[in-house]
Amino acid sequence: MNVPQDLRYTKSHEWINVTDEEVTIGISDFAQSQLGDLTFVELPTAGDSVTAGDEVAVVESVKAASDVYSPVSGTITAVNEALEDSPELINNDAFGEGWMFKVRLSDVAQLDGLLSATDYAGLAPGDA
Repeated sequence: MNVPQDLRYTKSHEWINVTDEEVTIGISDFAQSQLGDLTFVELPTAGDSVTAGDEVAVVESVKAASDVYSPVSGTITAVNEALEDSPELINNDAFGEGWMFKVRLSDVAQLDGLLSATDYAGLAPGDA
């Protein structure tokens, strides 16, 4: 399982890349591998307000559909529109071109509740 050390994670398999008060969010390599080949992604809308734990996106594969949750509260500042035509970008590059959305944080302290790469990698798959 690929778990980049410079990212933060959630138990529901989202990854978070922190850049000042804005974060980029996607689903982990583990999550995309469990879903299989992605066929559809429903993204949030830039400008929407989100609360930590909110369902904000959906990914669908030939196997299943899965909700994607916002790990932090704030405002959606950007979405990866390339995923609308090419959801497989998540399968091919979950931590790069497969990013899903960006959030301007309303409370930086929420980052303290996220998992480190070591903690995330130590989760048993059934723990999430």
